[in-house]
Amino acid sequence: MGRGKIEIRKIENSSSRQVTFSKRRNGLLKKAKELAILCDAEVGLIIFSSTSKLHHFASSSMKSVLERYNKLKEEHRHQQLNPASELKFWKKEVAGLREQLQYLQEHHRQLMGKEVSGLSVKDLQSLENQLEKSLKNVRMRKDQLLTNEIQELTRKGNLIHQENLQLHKKIDLICQENKEANDGGKSSGHNNRYDLHAPVELRLSQPQPPEAGTSYRNLSLF
Repeated sequence: MGRGKIEIRKIENSSSRQVTFSKRRNGLLKKAKELAILCDAEVGLIIFSSTSKLHHFASSSMKSVLERYNKLKEEHRHQQLNPASELKFWKKEVAGLREQLQYLQEHHRQLMGKEVSGLSVKDLQSLENQLEKSLKNVRMRKDQLLTNEIQELTRKGNLIHQENLQLHKKIDLICQENKEANDGGKSSGHNNRYDLHAPVELRLSQPQPPEAGTSYRNLSLF
């Protein structure tokens, strides 16, 4: 039987309240960590127990989470009070996204070996390290795919080999049965005058010369 539905109200018993707090606190912290990892979210969680004990979790740092929260909260408050501020905020967001896109496009061209004349030795070394790391990952992925294909072909080859063995066994069994049937037919047919399965041999007889004293006139074609 499943657990009954718990009424959401304050637990009067202090021991039960502490046990429930510990269990649900751990579950909440676990969910916060999973949310941060799975969804690439910046998560900040602060818990004060009834005894004023602090429990907290931050995916990056609690300070950066709080600063970001206060900043966005303040911007949101200004946006609600002044439409011009909202327009300014979105223009700033668009400019930031354009700058990020430009940086990514430039970095992509550099990875392709273009527009590297203005880079310093340190930048070229960093770019080379990135390319070597990317090449290593590509080779590892290629080797893994080839290994998987070889394993799959080996598995299919083993299956085909087993099927061939089964077919050879069936063919040997059929040949054995035919041989036994032929041997039985030969032993039971010794008393028969004619063998129906024996090959028929046809020969042309040579014409015989007429007997002495027989006249060719007395011979008739019919």
